[in-house]
Amino acid sequence: MNTPLSRRTALQAVGATTLAAGLAGGLPATPAQAGDHGHNPRPKLVTYPRPATMPTNTSFKVRARTAPDGEWQTLDIWRPQLEEINATTGSGKVYNSSMVYFDFRGSVELEVTYLKGGTTKARVRPDALGITPELLGDTLRFTLDEPRDIVVQINDEIFDCLHVITNPLEKHAPSADDPDVIYFGPGVHTVTGNVLTVPSGKTVYLAGGAVLTAQVYFKDVERARLTGRGVLYNNPGGAILCEGSKNIRVEDVIILNPAGYAGTFAESKHVRITKARAFSSKGNGDGFDVFSSTGITFDGCFMRNSDDCIAIYCHRWDYYGDTRDITVKNCTLWADVAHPINVGTHGNSDAPETIENLVIKNIDVLDHREPQMNYQGCIALNPGDSNLIKNVRIEDVRIEDFRWGQVIYMKVMYNTKYNTSVGRGIDGVYVKNLTYTGTRANPSLLLGYDADHAIKNVTFENLVINGLVVADSMKKPTWYYTTDSVQWFSNEHVTNLKFLTTAEAEAAAAS
Repeated sequence: MNTPLSRRTALQAVGATTLAAGLAGGLPATPAQAGDHGHNPRPKLVTYPRPATMPTNTSFKVRARTAPDGEWQTLDIWRPQLEEINATTGSGKVYNSSMVYFDFRGSVELEVTYLKGGTTKARVRPDALGITPELLGDTLRFTLDEPRDIVVQINDEIFDCLHVITNPLEKHAPSADDPDVIYFGPGVHTVTGNVLTVPSGKTVYLAGGAVLTAQVYFKDVERARLTGRGVLYNNPGGAILCEGSKNIRVEDVIILNPAGYAGTFAESKHVRITKARAFSSKGNGDGFDVFSSTGITFDGCFMRNSDDCIAIYCHRWDYYGDTRDITVKNCTLWADVAHPINVGTHGNSDAPETIENLVIKNIDVLDHREPQMNYQGCIALNPGDSNLIKNVRIEDVRIEDFRWGQVIYMKVMYNTKYNTSVGRGIDGVYVKNLTYTGTRANPSLLLGYDADHAIKNVTFENLVINGLVVADSMKKPTWYYTTDSVQWFSNEHVTNLKFLTTAEAEAAAAS
């Protein structure tokens, strides 16, 4: 970036704005203040414009108003792109989809009209929210009482659906006059070299309606932040790259169709990604990937990706070291390709590393589609490259019926496509309150490699498969394994595997 970032950089776009060599004299700008400064409890709805040069989609018309009788506002439609892999040829087909986003306080009523017509049924997901829309021909209505990220499906369409991204009102938007803020106002922005390098102590702010086509790069910095209601779009090399940095925050931004991962967090510490959203369709279109890092938290994110939504690894490329203290919570995940959550593939065979202290909590998995057996699992623990995975807590995970894959997959692997050695093993996994409702899941597999590279000490508490609580104490033929009851399989290199009811777990803890 050519502009010195040690002083104020304010970018207010009317149309497309180019950040180039002559930007030092950029026009002053005002922040997008979506929130109120007082204590006004009145309902409020704040919408943001889609720049005219940004692509849209024409399947839906969407209106919103504060409930019960606010003025209707028509929302601009954005165009995420999504991918499906042909299981016979391996080729990928890209589909256009639809997205709207807005902020609100109180309750908001949405009116969604499917412009293609022929609507026979509508579904609002996640199912756990219990939202049943009122269907009136090709128009449906429903109410949100608090900000949620949801998907509206018409006639079970997978790709031609509507994604609704919502936030509370923005209370403390950074000022464009703050010398520590790199400010992007509404409109489309580019930067020289397509990389925005963020210094320590700086905040990159994308106002609602702002679009930045550059990668946001945190390199060996600390106390830096990316925030705002704007969009990172078609970013070369991926949308966010964080290397060797600490105390980094990423909040609220929407990532559309990056050319690479939505976010890479490598050799970094104490990074929090809150309510970031990511859609991808390009090859290797992972959501957020972690390499050799400590203290990384993903909280409240919505991910729909054409590869792993969230992947957690040790060494790869020029990144080295253990990965520990990783939390994924309050997230909604949809993997059009590969896994919603994948752990352990990459590591250092020459100097073995460990992935430990992993928490996965309060997760809704909406879809998972992966024909290859080695890459299945809504949650996959797959140590290779001499990695050891230890101390994993998985709790309150709701898995809806998906297209193709497994509920959970644990395999100590030596995948010659990616690995140079077998993983060391998996030790200590506690899965509590995992539910799956559906008919399409392949059998879940728990596979140790051999006696020296085993899976040990795995407990399922209150595992519920299509309403059946799976427990070692359940009624079954005495010669059956518990896994037979739900058509799962564990091999002889899985030891101390338990299935408990909640009452049995509480009694064991009390004894």
